[in-house]
Amino acid sequence: MQLTLLTGPTMSAAAVMEPTGDYLQSCSPEKCDVSVIDVAMESSANDSSEEAHSSEREEEADAEVTPAQQILQSGSSVSTQENKPVTANADVLRPDTLKLNELQLCTTREDGEVKLRMEESGQAAEPAITVNQMFLQTVEQFGDQVALASKDGDSWNRLTYKEYYQRCRTAAKSFLKLGLERYHGVGILGFNSPEWFFADIGAILAGGFAVGIYTTNSPEACQYVAENCKANVLVVENHKQLQKILQVQDKLPHVKAIIQYKDALKEKKPNLYTWAEFMEMGTDVPDSQLDEIIASQKPNQCCTLIYTSGTTGQPKGVMLSHDNITWTAFATGKTVKLTDACEAQEVIVSYLPLSHVAAQMIDIWLPIKHGGIVYFAQPDALKGSLVNTLKEVRPTAFMGVPRVWEKMQEKMKLVGAKSSTIQRKVASWAKDVGLQTNLNKMRRNSSLPFNYRLAKKLVFKKVHKALGLDRCTKCYTGAAPITKDTLEFFLSLDIPVYELYGMSESTGPHAISVPSAHKLTSCGKEISGCKTKIFSPDCEGIGEICFWGRHVFMGYLNMKDKTEESLDSEGWLHSGDLGRHDEEGFLFITGRIKELIITAGGENIPPVPTEDALKEVLPVISNAMLIGDKKKFLSMLLTLKCNVNPDSGEPEDELTPEAIEFCKKLGSNAVRVSDIIGGKDRAVHNAIQEGIDRVNEQASSNAQKIQKWTILEKDFSIPGGELGPTMKLKRSDVMKIYKDQIDNFYKDVITPTTPENPLPTK
Repeated sequence: MQLTLLTGPTMSAAAVMEPTGDYLQSCSPEKCDVSVIDVAMESSANDSSEEAHSSEREEEADAEVTPAQQILQSGSSVSTQENKPVTANADVLRPDTLKLNELQLCTTREDGEVKLRMEESGQAAEPAITVNQMFLQTVEQFGDQVALASKDGDSWNRLTYKEYYQRCRTAAKSFLKLGLERYHGVGILGFNSPEWFFADIGAILAGGFAVGIYTTNSPEACQYVAENCKANVLVVENHKQLQKILQVQDKLPHVKAIIQYKDALKEKKPNLYTWAEFMEMGTDVPDSQLDEIIASQKPNQCCTLIYTSGTTGQPKGVMLSHDNITWTAFATGKTVKLTDACEAQEVIVSYLPLSHVAAQMIDIWLPIKHGGIVYFAQPDALKGSLVNTLKEVRPTAFMGVPRVWEKMQEKMKLVGAKSSTIQRKVASWAKDVGLQTNLNKMRRNSSLPFNYRLAKKLVFKKVHKALGLDRCTKCYTGAAPITKDTLEFFLSLDIPVYELYGMSESTGPHAISVPSAHKLTSCGKEISGCKTKIFSPDCEGIGEICFWGRHVFMGYLNMKDKTEESLDSEGWLHSGDLGRHDEEGFLFITGRIKELIITAGGENIPPVPTEDALKEVLPVISNAMLIGDKKKFLSMLLTLKCNVNPDSGEPEDELTPEAIEFCKKLGSNAVRVSDIIGGKDRAVHNAIQEGIDRVNEQASSNAQKIQKWTILEKDFSIPGGELGPTMKLKRSDVMKIYKDQIDNFYKDVITPTTPENPLPTK
């Protein structure tokens, strides 16, 4: 099989094939190659060990104040061995126990250590540090700067970095008091809040694992995660989440305590505590006990578990090391040019699920690295209050999953439709100017014509202010595919939305678009210090995307087989995504290997491009899923845009205003999904068929044409089981849920091109 390799200019080509050997099969020391750097580092550690022990004895004799307390009290620098970073330089000490010639690139053991993928130069040569070391650096530099802000009524409660760090230490001591064991989990189940952050970092400082649990998880799914990570403590937001844990508590032998961080307890139970009770619990735990645990932590050890959403089976515990987190925060911040607090504080709004790696990196670790301010959105952010928070906070950087950007787009189109004729004409002119100017910028034409400056004054500034994005210079999207239509819509309003690409197993980002390297539908280029390989490319250069770098995870907790599937014998992470590089090195994602449709005739068809194309020509369509694996022809399940119940998240029967407007233009009076399904509305059905015909015209062969389709009674949703927590389509689940409708496609049923011959719906 062929390989194509893209290596950044700062990377060492010699490191691409290191280490060789069957380390995954045996993980034995004798099968691990050792680099010159490793030998030098170990030699340095051994030669300097006596000096280090001598220094430690002196500190024990006269130091009553811990390093953390020194910074919190005086802001002085820390010079203990524990706070010296691991580096390739021979004059820097290493912990004696870290013998790299016995380490592998992966492990599945909770107490395992891995070989760090350090390079001789560039960003990958940055010294390795722990989470605590990174946090202490920020406290020392920006200790009096505001770190966190949460709303209490109409006012914001703010904490400085010194206070933030102290709260995390307090939480850590309370975890120890509750009996948190080394390498055991602290499960956190709830919406974003300062308490979430304190519990997460506190768990790490106390030597446990920080484990986010999706708020949408069922009791059984919560049980699986808690059991898998041997959670000693579970932290829940409120009574609703507490009930999930109580339902399965008798099946969780490792759990010693449950803490509820919002609202008063509705019932008192043994080992159930309020947040206030929890934070008081560790007051008698000496700082020295916590500091001893912190000092024993190494950059190459696990500190966080990210559980995959389980769209293709049971969730897997992705083991992330201290170095995975601290190095990725460093490298990502450099790539997107985040400013340090000494220059100007970055402002972030925290609202995406913190159980997801992207939210953790953006909301927790990047702000800590650069001294940014995190404002917490309200729990109903995704039900409508997010824009109010954005307008009040005015973030400098904002990350939205595609559905968030799509919802904004729909709302803005609705507002625009109600404008006067003159306003609509001005807006249309401005959008044309905005799109063309920004497309020219991508082509390295940086000149700004007069009409752009005029459009900015008349339209763009007002739109940006209305969205709360008037000082936001970094708008990002990721976690799921986004359509070209949505990207162009925001680009036309002078809001470039940059795509980033990565996965839990790469500690979040791997490739990122930036203003200086931006192409529509591309996720940019890999972070400096990382490498990308296209494995077994076809004639078009499309193959599996593979990652290399210090962001690559340690392994799946207690899952050796799954780890071997993801990490090959050379240490490359196989993403399972299909993609290609263009001539300039931009990465384009074309689909998932597991999603690839292989028809009965042997044709390979990635479904996402066809699905996106249909949604682009038919704005009434909310979700489209292509069917056809091992089938004689392609078919498609469609859902219409409808309102969503703000409390339950369930899709309702009423169409969205945008969908109603679409129907009106066709001469249809439909206002509900039930007015259209089953062939009841000839105009809408004909319009959908026309849209499908337009998409089919672009197909490269008859095998890639959609032959049959149907409209489902309800849109896809998280409660319905069709979407995962990050709004990703759970294709295998959809196949099961709508098995009857899919089976009907492949019986002798006439394609529903007219109302007289509709396909049955659910």
